[in-house]
Amino acid sequence: MCLRAAPAAMLFLAAAAAQAQGWKPERAVEIVVGSTPGGALDRTARLLLKVIQERKLVEQPATILNKPGGSGALGLAYLAQHPGDGHYTMIIGQALLTNHIMGRSALDYTDFTPLAILNVEYVSLAVRADSPLRGAKDVIERLKKDPGALSVAVGTGVGSATQTAFAHAMFVAGVDAKKLRQVTFGSGGESMAALLGGHVDATSSPVSSVIEQMRAGRIRLVAVSAPRRMPGDLAEVPTWTELGVKSSVDVWRALTGPKGLSGAQIAYWEGVASRAVKDREWMKELERSVSEAGYKGSAETLKHWQVEYAEMKALYTALGLAKQ
Repeated sequence: MCLRAAPAAMLFLAAAAAQAQGWKPERAVEIVVGSTPGGALDRTARLLLKVIQERKLVEQPATILNKPGGSGALGLAYLAQHPGDGHYTMIIGQALLTNHIMGRSALDYTDFTPLAILNVEYVSLAVRADSPLRGAKDVIERLKKDPGALSVAVGTGVGSATQTAFAHAMFVAGVDAKKLRQVTFGSGGESMAALLGGHVDATSSPVSSVIEQMRAGRIRLVAVSAPRRMPGDLAEVPTWTELGVKSSVDVWRALTGPKGLSGAQIAYWEGVASRAVKDREWMKELERSVSEAGYKGSAETLKHWQVEYAEMKALYTALGLAKQ
């Protein structure tokens, strides 16, 4: 009897030991990005992948999967197809909230598992270096007269953080934001190409997407959505608030998983994320892109989403864009 019971006891002890050690991936991991390569979300994902691989934070292979479309809606739909599976993650931004508010997706933030907010950056309004628009006040005056007078690239779509930042600033400034001529692209990189090519008059883009072109002298930043003046190369760029427009919008980059992840799976990815954002490569990139550290764990991220969802719903209702 004891001999027959021994294998069962050994299996129980092995299972208990595995549970104590926590969950970890048993096969390749996917990091989904809801935009084409070259944009801010994609750069965040590739930086995370680089740190993961170089520091061996994840023992299994990890890959990036770009699934552009619908301001990240296609990527989120793909992620939702893998409930409870910690081998699938996604780098996401504000579209997680606004896609649902605008009725673009039946999925909202409660259909996913928050893992961590990795960092925060701000949105700039940029024009070409030779643009007749000398400053943000020129933009506001032109659009007050005719909201459709200027074409403005807004990243991956209406509902993105870049679109929200521009629309909110114009709304507060007294422009009829419902009539703005906003042009969407697959990523911030494509928006920049359109601006440099003269296909749009301006671009509302994360600072990280425009900083190198600014340093090269090809574009000028006329305003930034930060709550205060930013350091370094952006020290001369006014905030919207300084210009008399009480608008401040931050852009968070979050790591999320499908719905139904276990506590052990959440703890694993929180651990990976918290170590990654402390890595010297990560910190160097934040400095280069003039972004800010803003790590939040799973519980804090969920609270942040809850508050911001209510704020965005109020804004998009005022703009006539809310469907929920």
